[in-house]
Amino acid sequence: MMMTHLAAIVAALCLFGWLGLRARKTAEGLDDYMTARNSQGATTIGLSFLASGMGAWILFAPPEVGAFVGPVALAGYALGAALPFIVFAALGPLIRKRLPQGRSINEFAEQRFGKGLRRWVSLVSVLYMLCFLAAELTAIGSITALLSDLNGDLVIIAVAVTTLIYTTWGGLRASLATDRWQALLLMALLAAVLFVDWKHLPSAAESADMPGIPFWSAVSVALTLVLAVTAANLFHQGYWQRVWAARDSTSLWKGAILGGGTTIVVVAVVGGLGMSAAMAGLDLGQPPIPFFALLNEAPQWLGAVALVLAVTLVASSVDTLQNGIASLAVAEKAGLTLAGARWLTVALMVPVVLVALQGASVLRLFLIADLLCATAIIPVLMGLWPRVSTTAAMAGVLAGLIGAILPDWAMTGSLKEALYIASFPGGAPTLAPFAGAILASAGVTLLLTLIGSKRAS
Repeated sequence: MMMTHLAAIVAALCLFGWLGLRARKTAEGLDDYMTARNSQGATTIGLSFLASGMGAWILFAPPEVGAFVGPVALAGYALGAALPFIVFAALGPLIRKRLPQGRSINEFAEQRFGKGLRRWVSLVSVLYMLCFLAAELTAIGSITALLSDLNGDLVIIAVAVTTLIYTTWGGLRASLATDRWQALLLMALLAAVLFVDWKHLPSAAESADMPGIPFWSAVSVALTLVLAVTAANLFHQGYWQRVWAARDSTSLWKGAILGGGTTIVVVAVVGGLGMSAAMAGLDLGQPPIPFFALLNEAPQWLGAVALVLAVTLVASSVDTLQNGIASLAVAEKAGLTLAGARWLTVALMVPVVLVALQGASVLRLFLIADLLCATAIIPVLMGLWPRVSTTAAMAGVLAGLIGAILPDWAMTGSLKEALYIASFPGGAPTLAPFAGAILASAGVTLLLTLIGSKRAS
């Protein structure tokens, strides 16, 4: 079985490498390398949004939420995963119109509010994407160890090197070319896993209850996930590249709706597997991994299919993140050449791979990066309102940082304890920091804008 798993992984990576390298012949110049500007139709953009967002996390988080927190929180998770695409559909065309030669949300932040806010947005974006990269590569190492006798470290390196080869060579067009096939492949593989898994799933006992926690607790978890995932993904430079890669605003709008709709379906279905496993009374493992617990009841060959599914999920996210970070670096460093952009992409991947090889959990760092995103996203997007001043936006970001700790500070009476809670000990997301950051940043930005408007009149 080991050789079967190895052959499946090698075949998948060779396919992705071939598809990505083929796209190189259409790329001309640094701008095209980074944005593929105005070249992609709605279907390509939609499938790319789906493939880029669907990392290995969907095999862990949604099934666990479904198994232990229940359908309300799972619905929140699915909505949170798709909501950024809806935002791109609504606001992307407006930002394209304001910044037709843009590459990133950072450039929009500078155009409206100056270099100070741009630097903060850039820092938060890079931190979030590096965490995402480390998490995805760590995940494929863990999944390989779970499903096969292969060395997970070798698979981490293989995925990182393969995606680097075609993204550094072909740029965004290579990522878009592989995304189309990766999206179709992951849906086909997921359908195969679902069909076989459910066929072999033990019947749930008649007395089995739907997994869940008290309703308002589930709502709290759902809101936390919506806020955290939405805020973070709106700082994902790989997604913003696709805003300018779309052929026109109509293609962007349709593609974002397609990506968001398919994302909701995928997250809901995979999470439903977790609920089914819990209701069937399966041993979900410790720590719980409902998706992989289901594979214990299925034929052995399905492990190879699931492993290819995981490699596909990770590769589709990693190549987008690699190119997104390189694009952000090019936007930040004037005069960087195409060769320089390629070498910078390689250099940034070295520490990420080293972190992934440690096999440590990066969830806590991920949540901190998500929270930083939540402090800034509303003031930045409010830049579409001409009345919002630089002072109002900067004050809003600062208020977001304070708002992230204020609720727990008020409840505990201790600043130190509030800071500790906002660092998510144990890697457990909580609503108060995210809600505080969003509400405070939005409220202060709006209040100062209204005060400034009254003075002007």
